[in-house]
Amino acid sequence: MPTVMTFGDRMPDRLPDHLSVKPEVARAIAARRPVVALESTVISHGLPYPRNLDLARRMEEAVRAAGAVPATVAILDGRIRVGLDDEDLERLATEPDVRKVSRRDMPIALATGRPGATTVAGTMIAAELAGIRVFATGGIGGVHRGAETSMDVSADLEELARSPVAVVCAGAKAILDLPKTLEVLETRGVPVIGLGTDRFPAFYTADSGLPVDHAATDAAEVARILRTKWTLGLDGGVLVANPIPAAAALPRDVVEAAVATAVAEATAAGIVGKDATPFLLRRMEALTGGRSVEANIALLLANASAAGAVAVAYATLDRAAVLPRPVPPIGKPKRSRTGG
Repeated sequence: MPTVMTFGDRMPDRLPDHLSVKPEVARAIAARRPVVALESTVISHGLPYPRNLDLARRMEEAVRAAGAVPATVAILDGRIRVGLDDEDLERLATEPDVRKVSRRDMPIALATGRPGATTVAGTMIAAELAGIRVFATGGIGGVHRGAETSMDVSADLEELARSPVAVVCAGAKAILDLPKTLEVLETRGVPVIGLGTDRFPAFYTADSGLPVDHAATDAAEVARILRTKWTLGLDGGVLVANPIPAAAALPRDVVEAAVATAVAEATAAGIVGKDATPFLLRRMEALTGGRSVEANIALLLANASAAGAVAVAYATLDRAAVLPRPVPPIGKPKRSRTGG
């Protein structure tokens, strides 16, 4: 099992008895090399075995191919594990009754020793604790359709307002109320940056019809925005919206029809809260003939690659900021012959 490691000002001192970082990840953080956090709910609560394990491995490979170190996050044996080995990934892919861990669930999972797969919010917390600035996922949670009566709003939005981590995603899940989700992000001061797009992606489709706050031309521009935000002392994260690859995208009308049907079925069955999203995603798979799953896999891999590029660009800025600067010459400057 990885040992607990600390890195001075690069790792906060919160929860030292519950945080374990894989040595490879620890060395990269300490050296200010690029690292990308990855969530684990996609392993335990996404696809069936062995497809889930294959996807977890491929996401880590995509991060490495971009030049960064992957750090998949989970709760195992009463510890927050940042960076997993292949045995850990297989355990998450096959073990039954793995708890989904968001902010509220973390102390319970740690105290009871029950294995947990981290959500977007849970992974952001772990990333901040370890000193990781970039995280890749599929799509964030947000405001559910009908939230004006159900009050069903994902903890991901609150975590984005708290934790200084950039979340690279394909927008918010299409089953959500996207306009209300963006309104909450605006209220909580979370910038929404489109990576090569001026439109907010809708998970299975590249364009929700809604604008982003800024369209960044490339990963380097995203990194500059991140660096500027955090050096100003502005709290919270940044949502980096990376559209699904065009070849994998589903037609917008197909997605909307399937979402409408799935939401109506969930309402009729009284399915709400934490059970709503898994139900809706299963119905989306059935209603699209499995095409939604293939789209999900494609966007996850694309986001892992994009996050790797952002992490590389951010690490370049981060290292440059700590390099010694030239010492200015000592003494009075010579007076100009033309000076007054």
